[in-house]
Amino acid sequence: MIHEAPQRNLALDLVRVTEAAALASSRWMGKGDKQGGDLAAVEAMRFSFNAIDIRGVVVIGEGEKDDAPMLYNGEQLGTGNGPAMDVAVDPVEGTRLLAFGRPNAIAVVALAPRGTMFDPGPGFYMQKIAVPAQARDHVDLTAPVGVNLKQIANALGKSVDDLVVFVLDKPRHKSLIQEIRQAGARIQLHTDGDVAGALMAVSPEGDVDVMMGTGGTPEGVLAAAAIIAVGGEMHCRLDPQSDQEKENLVRAGYDLNRVLTVKELIQSEDVFFAATGISGGTFLQGVSFTGQGALTRSVVMRGRTGTLRRIESLHSFDKLMRISAIKYT
Repeated sequence: MIHEAPQRNLALDLVRVTEAAALASSRWMGKGDKQGGDLAAVEAMRFSFNAIDIRGVVVIGEGEKDDAPMLYNGEQLGTGNGPAMDVAVDPVEGTRLLAFGRPNAIAVVALAPRGTMFDPGPGFYMQKIAVPAQARDHVDLTAPVGVNLKQIANALGKSVDDLVVFVLDKPRHKSLIQEIRQAGARIQLHTDGDVAGALMAVSPEGDVDVMMGTGGTPEGVLAAAAIIAVGGEMHCRLDPQSDQEKENLVRAGYDLNRVLTVKELIQSEDVFFAATGISGGTFLQGVSFTGQGALTRSVVMRGRTGTLRRIESLHSFDKLMRISAIKYT
């Protein structure tokens, strides 16, 4: 057996990026301004990336470059030194959650070797089913909901009525919700946040057993990085929600019937993932201000080693503001 020396865990650099985004955007919690919170997170995230030794290119960002100062697809991040990496970002996953003071808004970043991340192109939505490691060989996106729930329950050593299913509370899921109820499983309905939903489903500490439904394609790729690290599984299929989206995908050569696994969403195990809670919730507690600074809670993962770390950080604004251009207060 050949033993390698420990290599740099870029996830421990990424957590500084997500912490900065969470600290900056949490000031906007409950103020009803989605753009204000998102912009604060974007600016903090971009500035923090400047200290990381990577040659990063945003593959999963906020669309093509326009007049808005967002982290756009194709933007280069990092110092320009170090490994060439694909970057997936969601400065605020759950902008509405943050704006209206609801739980489970998080700041999320993932890295993978250059050219390994799935590019959804003009596809904005995909159907997903995410499960923990014990059930990864027992899901079939093309099978009926009841069949999947029975197989998942068997793999987890539970009955179907023990299961908790994370579903986004959207009109498109009316029939899905009915099928889950008919099968006998329990449901957690969330207005937004399907990266958090996938993480809750695959986390060994979570109280969710499976995530089902249609959510964003960028969120699917972000979640895949974390799932590769903890050993769960997610099956996805592009699910356009408009005739125009469908037409654009077909024209671009995408197969709408193809089922993608996490290994096809990111074709490498050398992935890094970090997320920091903003508004609090069941997966990650949010930012707590102390008067002199703030407390953040994060999770960082490395795919190659399967390591998951939970990090609680106490930030002193008096010291931070001496060296940082980010406005934390």
